[in-house]
Amino acid sequence: MLQPSDLKILHLEMNPDPVGEGEGVNFQTVVSNHCHHPGKASLFIKDKDEVVAAVYDVTLRPGDNRIVFPQTSYRFHRQESCFTAEVDTERSRRPVDLATEFCAWRTYQGRSLRAPRVGPLFIEDLDMSPDPVRPGQEVRFRARLRNDGRPLRVDLRIRDRDQVVTRLEDILLQPGYSEFLFPYTRYSFQGFDHCFIVVVDVERTPYRVDAAREFCAKLFGWSLRP
Repeated sequence: MLQPSDLKILHLEMNPDPVGEGEGVNFQTVVSNHCHHPGKASLFIKDKDEVVAAVYDVTLRPGDNRIVFPQTSYRFHRQESCFTAEVDTERSRRPVDLATEFCAWRTYQGRSLRAPRVGPLFIEDLDMSPDPVRPGQEVRFRARLRNDGRPLRVDLRIRDRDQVVTRLEDILLQPGYSEFLFPYTRYSFQGFDHCFIVVVDVERTPYRVDAAREFCAKLFGWSLRP
């Protein structure tokens, strides 16, 4: 009879990748069966205690087996989702060994299993000089970031909706707190309020940085001061 110890998850992928908020996703996995005989089993992909995807009564032959799970509308609700796997054989559900860690990280386009491990990252403060700024006046932004992950070589961008306000390229983001002074810009403050976000690009993949508060320059006075 097929045993959980006979199995190993070699590969896990999502389609699409990245997957957007509320978007349906298919999981695919490669399961290695070290037993010399085929066997039937049900497989479950889990995010902590929550079942993300399941497939029932599939035949696992000796060697590598590619398994496609039915589409799921699982809602990713953590900074990172690191998946585990369980197998049910003869009504006994047990964990399956993983060849590596399979984590879906939050990127600017959605969750991705292919993205490098980033963060968590937080923007602690964002200010500008001068403040307040007059229309047509040059302005310079300063951002204070906290990196709770590993060192990263990144590009930093400040965005106002879909428009890039200013950027820094190829900087080293060390663990802990760092302050970055952006180049002067003649960004046009006009119309409605301007609410800024910070985006980091890691290996051409953008990640939005969580903020301690909203950083919005109001219509009257164009100031970022709370």
